[in-house]
Amino acid sequence: MSRPIPLRASALSPGLAAAAGRPARTAPTATRPPVADRGRVAESHPFGWLLALALLLPVAMLLSLSYGRFPLTPGEVAATLMGLADPDAGPARAGLLQSLVYEIRLPRVLAAALIGAALAASGTAYQAVFVNPLVSPGILGVLAGASCGAALGLLAGQGWWLVQLLSIGGGLAAMLVGIGIGRLFGVQSLVMLVLGGIFSGALFSALLSLVKYLADPYEQLPAIVYWLMGSLGQVDGATLWRLAPPMLAGILGLAVLGRALDALAMGDDAARSLGVPVRAVRGMVIGCATVASALTVAIAGTIGWVGLLVPHMARLLVGPLNRYLVPASALLGAVFLLAADALARGLGDTELPIGIVTELVGLPIFLLVLRNVRRGWGS
Repeated sequence: MSRPIPLRASALSPGLAAAAGRPARTAPTATRPPVADRGRVAESHPFGWLLALALLLPVAMLLSLSYGRFPLTPGEVAATLMGLADPDAGPARAGLLQSLVYEIRLPRVLAAALIGAALAASGTAYQAVFVNPLVSPGILGVLAGASCGAALGLLAGQGWWLVQLLSIGGGLAAMLVGIGIGRLFGVQSLVMLVLGGIFSGALFSALLSLVKYLADPYEQLPAIVYWLMGSLGQVDGATLWRLAPPMLAGILGLAVLGRALDALAMGDDAARSLGVPVRAVRGMVIGCATVASALTVAIAGTIGWVGLLVPHMARLLVGPLNRYLVPASALLGAVFLLAADALARGLGDTELPIGIVTELVGLPIFLLVLRNVRRGWGS
């Protein structure tokens, strides 16, 4: 009876080999992204970058609360948040600050940070699971399904609660259709799962076009089109407090599964040899990413490019190891969407849909980082 062949240290990435207590050797060529080849990434101090991003996020939120048609100083915003009234300000000024900060700007700022973090973390997880740098949260048709559900809610005209409920249901339905199509042929592979997601996305995109065709062209259709462009103008505190807990749970779940994603990046066989339950981990990652990304559509409509662009930017800072990359992407995604929201509010006389801003800003940034990112994934 032959002995099982132990996993060679050279098959492990330097980070995973160190975690396993084995000496790491650099392989001559990289066959898998991004663990096997780190490229020219400044990854020697990932904790430093994580700390810097964690400190940058509250600063960006404070500046975003200060910015708007009625500008405030950061000191006024901080004093209002801490409940410290300015003795020189009258009661009318104090009431205005309370209403402006707590009722109007704070829900919007929190929603922007939460949506950016959810989209970026979901995009990072999908790229790791499908071993593809061009994957985004819409790979399984989730965003198309959520958009179709939101359009149905707007067509029904029963209130925003129905829009949000159908948006979540549409995203989950699209995921189930994609997974079901992938398993229909009895082949458990990532290729079939991606093909199922393409089928699901095409199906719900067609249904969305049908909903647009049936909508009233004077009242309902403009509302549907504007919603699909993405906007934070409709966010309120009640909606945010209701949907934020599952979004945060999905983001935290993806961060916890970072080490398992590092093992999956080496291949299913290598991950199993390390004791990683491949199918269970992949299912949990897809579930967390789907819930988080579908809820973003329920809050603010379709916002593109965040889940594709931000993971590449974070990879340049902390390297390709997902245990660092997922939280870094979440923090950087929150900052990125806060900046995009500030641009959406200040570029013109009227507020621009934030989905348009992310696409216009994301395209040139993606071209700038594409060359460096390509090294980390191999060509």
